[in-house]
Amino acid sequence: MAVREEDRSTLPERGIVLAATPLGNPLDASPRLKEALASAPLVAAEDTRRARALAEALGVTIAGKVVSHFDHNEASRAPELLQAARLGPVLVVTDAGMPVVSDPGLGLVDAAHEAGLPVTCLPGPSAVTTAIALSGLKVGGFIFDGFAPRKPGPKRRWLEGLKEERRAACFFESPHRIEETLRLAEEVLGGERRVAVCRELTKTHEEVWRGPLSRAAAWAAGARGEITVVVDGARPGPPSVELLAERARELAEREGLRLKDACKRVAEGTGVANRDVYNAAQ
Repeated sequence: MAVREEDRSTLPERGIVLAATPLGNPLDASPRLKEALASAPLVAAEDTRRARALAEALGVTIAGKVVSHFDHNEASRAPELLQAARLGPVLVVTDAGMPVVSDPGLGLVDAAHEAGLPVTCLPGPSAVTTAIALSGLKVGGFIFDGFAPRKPGPKRRWLEGLKEERRAACFFESPHRIEETLRLAEEVLGGERRVAVCRELTKTHEEVWRGPLSRAAAWAAGARGEITVVVDGARPGPPSVELLAERARELAEREGLRLKDACKRVAEGTGVANRDVYNAAQ
């Protein structure tokens, strides 16, 4: 297919340009990223040193100005970046993967849209899609939850929310907390639930462990590096007695049925006894 003239240039005349950077292997950098690093008048980087190191590894010289843009200065840096984006393209990069996806950039993108400034993207590596592909789990649909909650209480409540989730769940975790998180996941979700723990994706020591949660924490003890986890979705099973009882009460009220008859109707074909539903619904 012929390349149109307007498609030849990587950077637009102005606006915010989000660019995915390699997770570990510099060879995963796209030609468009290399061109953008070399030509952008302004580069907003999560870590300026890492951005320069990446450019060096790619054999590229960053000619434009490089400024820091990370979690703790996003809000204060945004006005400067928006003003620059009115005059020319601002390239936004993070340490690895796609900006905004559990990385800095969301506030800037939101503000740019509100200001009517163009926002575009140079697609590329993502730990989320890489882990999903490598997991070998049933991921026709999946959810991404960013980093797992740090504190035990919120973490338990978050895992409770995955009990009935049929889609696979992908999340990031610190190597210092991964063993504890997997032990709690086993307790809440059950030891039979399958999980894939991906470590150091695309790097020299890349490793993917897959198995039941009952064995995952033992494997993760002492794990190091960047970690992405994929937990299999819940397998179909009979609905709980409490859920059926709630449905029966709603059915009885809506259609004017006797509670006993409503319980019999909602329990049909579920494998749950009518009597158990009726006792729970009273």
